Amino acid sequence: MSISLFKDKVFLVTGGTGSFGSTVISRLKEHHPRRIVIFSRDEKKQHDMRIHFNDDRLKFVIGDVRERVSLERVMEGVDYVFHAAALKQVPSCEFFPLEAIKTNILGGNNVIELAEAHHVKRLVVLSTDKAVYPINAMGMTKALMEKMMIAASRNLSDVKRQSVSLCGVRYGNVMYSRGSVIPFFIDQMKAGKELTVTNPDMTRFLLPLAQSVDLVFHALREGGNGNMYVRKSPAATVAVLAEAICKLFNYDKGYRLVGIRAGEKMHETLISEEEWLRAHDEGDFYRIEPESSGLDYEKYFAKGEQTPADMHSYTSANTRRLDVKETIDLLLTLPEVKMELEAFGK
Repeated sequence: MSISLFKDKVFLVTGGTGSFGSTVISRLKEHHPRRIVIFSRDEKKQHDMRIHFNDDRLKFVIGDVRERVSLERVMEGVDYVFHAAALKQVPSCEFFPLEAIKTNILGGNNVIELAEAHHVKRLVVLSTDKAVYPINAMGMTKALMEKMMIAASRNLSDVKRQSVSLCGVRYGNVMYSRGSVIPFFIDQMKAGKELTVTNPDMTRFLLPLAQSVDLVFHALREGGNGNMYVRKSPAATVAVLAEAICKLFNYDKGYRLVGIRAGEKMHETLISEEEWLRAHDEGDFYRIEPESSGLDYEKYFAKGEQTPADMHSYTSANTRRLDVKETIDLLLTLPEVKMELEAFGK
């Protein structure tokens, strides 16, 4: 990617103290930005991040995307926005769906509208596989956030469309991100417990955090208005992942089955069958065009798309499936796993 895209530019990362924020900031710093604004609610994580990076180009702002006024204060003069702020935990959103609506939908709308109002060059919203055929509140709110971005991109004036781009990315299970299954398994091993597996045949995409950042950088570079971008990723069954971790750590207590929890899917879907009609293969990525580029109601009701014979979805069940050895090899690429292995004396 051209350094000129980053050099002397101002970046805003909402929810910037999470797993994604820490990684994307590390990468951005290498390309000489003028300023990176980290906007989040967590003062402790901001304090830790400030000490860790020790970089004058980083500006830390306490605020909430739900509060339009606090968000508007930081949007002035920003070139690029990564919108990562969200309620992401399925149980939390299931128990408190109104809170998910306030953050993921209304907060997302604040980011989208203010990015447009302040002529941000490109906004990349971060979404999830759970937004495709959603069955839980987290996925439903993320799906509506995507729809708001697409609708806003469709409504841009011809003049503004030349300088403002609104797009998004979608990814599945990011390996070793906060609340994901790998650190959960490792915590269970530290406690001397059996690993708990919901269903041995359940599949999950396995995407290293660094590759999730590659995805948002691809969207930052290519980012057509209303487009969603997906990174091609391998997958494994939950049983294979548990076996790989046990083998890697030489842990002999194994795992036990506990059953599928509320809000969980057997397989993750990153591109629906309906979206496959508009999906384009771009090497390591898929690009999904928006449903339409205008507000022609007559066209909407009178004209559709021809259904191709090979119409299918892109899921963790039909992507490349890793075996135990391949999963171990992928786990060993994660710095966090290497650190845990050292702590275990492996």
